[in-house]
Amino acid sequence: MVVRKVKTIAFGGSMKKYIQALIGLLILLGLDQWTKYLAVVHLKGTGGITLIDDVFRLQYLENRGVAFGMFQNQTWFFLPFTILIALLMIFLYYKIPASKKYFPLRLCIILVTAGAFGNIIDRARQQYVVDFFYFKLIDFPIFNVADCYVVIAVILFVILILFYYKEEDLERDIPFFSNKKK
Repeated sequence: MVVRKVKTIAFGGSMKKYIQALIGLLILLGLDQWTKYLAVVHLKGTGGITLIDDVFRLQYLENRGVAFGMFQNQTWFFLPFTILIALLMIFLYYKIPASKKYFPLRLCIILVTAGAFGNIIDRARQQYVVDFFYFKLIDFPIFNVADCYVVIAVILFVILILFYYKEEDLERDIPFFSNKKK
């Protein structure tokens, strides 16, 4: 008896990579939402909690804008933008091979998607995002776990493209990364 591995044409390869991505996305979203819940329960209405004097605090903030407070109270703008990001991430995830070699790139996509969805969930539910990490030492804007996902993904992506993947690999395996004209 011969057993063949079935690939789904609709998803461009093994369904396993999509199931793993969905599970990872749900875990990351759960962690983000749980930390925001903890911030509401333990930080809202307080002066915050200093973890390292004059360096790092947990401080509750209802952010009605995006990064660095831009676009305050423009919730209508965020939903279509998040949908656009999600569609772009799905397309990129579809295009990246399912091999172990490209797992870090797929992880970047999952992190960006989790970050975008983590904050849009807050905006849709309550018209603001709960932020609570504050680096007082450099007076950096208050942020949350979803924001960390996006920043980590971008840093990882830059490191991967500059130091890990060779241009030939990307041109061969992921042609849309190529800067060569066809």
